[in-house]
Amino acid sequence: MIRKFQIKTVPSSWLQHNGRRLDCGPYLSGAIEAKELLKKFHTEELNCLTAGFGDGIFNGPRFPRTYVEGRQHGVPFLGSTDILSADLSTLELLSNKQVSTNPALLIDEGWTLITCSGTIGRMAYARKDMKGMAGSQHFMRVVPNAEKIRPGYLYAYLASRFGVPLIVSGTYGAIIQHIEPHHISDLPVPRLGRIEDEAHELIQRAADLRAQASDQIELATKDVINELGLTKLDSKGVTEFGCSIISSANLRSRLDAPFHSPAALQAEASVRGGRHRAEKLKDVVARLFKPPIFKRIWVEGPKYGPQFISGNDAYLYHANEPRYVSTRTPNFDEFIVKKGWVIFQAAGQVYGLFGRPLFVYGWLEDVFCADDLYRIVPKSLEDGAYIYLFFRTPHGQALVKRQAAGNSIPRVWDPHMEGFELPWPDEPTRKKLALPVIEAHEKIAEALAQELQAIALVERTIEEGGR
Repeated sequence: MIRKFQIKTVPSSWLQHNGRRLDCGPYLSGAIEAKELLKKFHTEELNCLTAGFGDGIFNGPRFPRTYVEGRQHGVPFLGSTDILSADLSTLELLSNKQVSTNPALLIDEGWTLITCSGTIGRMAYARKDMKGMAGSQHFMRVVPNAEKIRPGYLYAYLASRFGVPLIVSGTYGAIIQHIEPHHISDLPVPRLGRIEDEAHELIQRAADLRAQASDQIELATKDVINELGLTKLDSKGVTEFGCSIISSANLRSRLDAPFHSPAALQAEASVRGGRHRAEKLKDVVARLFKPPIFKRIWVEGPKYGPQFISGNDAYLYHANEPRYVSTRTPNFDEFIVKKGWVIFQAAGQVYGLFGRPLFVYGWLEDVFCADDLYRIVPKSLEDGAYIYLFFRTPHGQALVKRQAAGNSIPRVWDPHMEGFELPWPDEPTRKKLALPVIEAHEKIAEALAQELQAIALVERTIEEGGR
């Protein structure tokens, strides 16, 4: 095992101000450095700036969950990873009855959401499309008192390189780490005057852009279903129980049940009988491929290689922890994804991220993606956006999930995708359907830039002592 050592020189005054602690953790994490810098500012304790249930800092309740089908029966349920996800359209629905008896489950916009179990300190700013969703006990809610502090500024500070270490410093637990509301209730929040307004505006703008983009993509997905004339599927997924009658000739290539499930067969029939001709995916794109499994050669930073993105991080607005791989990695170019490509998780359980498409745009461009992400290389940006849209439909999801092969860790391989069929309208129609997707991803990219600008503004102000 390779161990990474860190060295840091600290003034003796830090030891005196912190109970003469000699363990290295607080000094290397940045928590004590943050406290020392914040002494230059007028600060207020976090619990003096929050309001509402649990004094405005609380976890969701623990309870046995009951999931339902249909928005009329339940509300989307956010887990700790979901708060960081770019696409919230596939969330499971929690029973309305459970939500009505646990009002602390519900999220409102403008809150800061902080993971508090397992990986501590990952944060999201609750935007408009999160309002009214329910959330698990694995992330903390920080509810700003709008009369005392701007919500966007509070998030930008807590998400900064000063806020995060202070939050994480309260972590406890040897195997599964945790943090509780009382651990951060006295966290110092610096008051920065007009900077607070500027940071808030940037964060709120980012949240609004993301909500607009989400709505735009959802509407575009409905439009593509209508334009293609796809009939509604009776069955939700390929792993649900069902009975199918098929010809023995169709068993020559695949014997696994999901491939011949009612959902898969209905989706296939709908595509072949739709308004536009069906084509094999391999005939309308430049390339289909999944890179080989590889040994990761980690390097210190972007000077030595590109950013590495795992099959989970790719579905977030940005990677949780930036990591970099060496340009000396064998088959290096095969792992770099380009603008306009469509990628999807092609290994893992079918009911998870498997088969969920991503349109490569913004922060995903030119990064080194894990081999578990399948690549579709379109002939144009618009074709990539159209393929992404079709893959988002229930029909596209059924058709790609049916391709999974394997019991322990199902996977998709090139021979499976070469036989994949999808409707292929003429070029003007594809471009018309693709335009909202491209515009939405431009908004997503702009939102990330606005958020990072706000956090950098707060960090720079604190570093410069408020000058």
